[in-house]
Amino acid sequence: MTTMSLEQIQREMARAVMTPLTVDEDMRQESRDGRPMAGIAASFIAPNSRLSAFERLEIYNRQYWYRVLGALAEDFPALRSVVGSRVFEAISVAYLDAHPNRSFTLRNLGSHLPDWLAANPHFAGRRADLAVDVARIEWAFIEAFDGGEHDPLTLDQIATLDGSSHLALQPHLQLVELEYPVDDLVLNLHKNEKRQTTEAGLKHEEDDHAPAKLPPLRRKTTWLAAHRVDYSVYYLRLKRGEFHTLRAVREGRPLAEAIEAGVTTARVPAARRPQLVRQWFTTWAELGWMCTPGLDQLVRAT
Repeated sequence: MTTMSLEQIQREMARAVMTPLTVDEDMRQESRDGRPMAGIAASFIAPNSRLSAFERLEIYNRQYWYRVLGALAEDFPALRSVVGSRVFEAISVAYLDAHPNRSFTLRNLGSHLPDWLAANPHFAGRRADLAVDVARIEWAFIEAFDGGEHDPLTLDQIATLDGSSHLALQPHLQLVELEYPVDDLVLNLHKNEKRQTTEAGLKHEEDDHAPAKLPPLRRKTTWLAAHRVDYSVYYLRLKRGEFHTLRAVREGRPLAEAIEAGVTTARVPAARRPQLVRQWFTTWAELGWMCTPGLDQLVRAT
């Protein structure tokens, strides 16, 4: 028998544990490269009086998938409602197979899900575009909830800047562009999910839930900000120009360029633009969204 180093054992076990289960929630008989899983298990796990090496590894394989699938369902309850529990599980398995958790925390588990879902729309069927929007909002909620926060700039401080100055946005502020106005829908689905969980006491995740019945939704580009106030996350709809100005600020563009990016898309007469910009910055300063760029942002800008 070839002696394996500790790193080799860890990598071999990780590959086996992260291999998706069968439809019956058993460990697969073969690895991705066609090797018998029983042989892989025996190479680093000893059997005991009750379980074979395969059966002992299977315990870890199952627990890994139960845990990550449960965590993803907790982070995206509205998406699960929109597509139904069975489709959501298929989405989750395929997504986690493509993007296994590489972080020390499950908090980052769904970081690639909105983009992955957009690239694999067949998983969500006829609600694919809607599902992507819902996933984007739910991930924005996670980012806004525990994102960083710096000392905000006042409107008077912002007024001292010139066109070549750089601003920054609070790390917790998330800017989301949607194809559908689904922010209210997501909030309602979250409330419904919370109510059902409370009434049931303990939800049984193995139950099959059909896709939720949704109100009619028409395609309409919607710009959204998710931000945190006193440990609570709020959604605020933005006008087109506001969104583009804020996005340009986040990209590190000089203040004059950022404003130009917004007013040229605001679809208002040129005479009204100065007043509009003042209104935007007054609101953003009141919400505490603006702050001084960090050193890394200033280096990138130059």
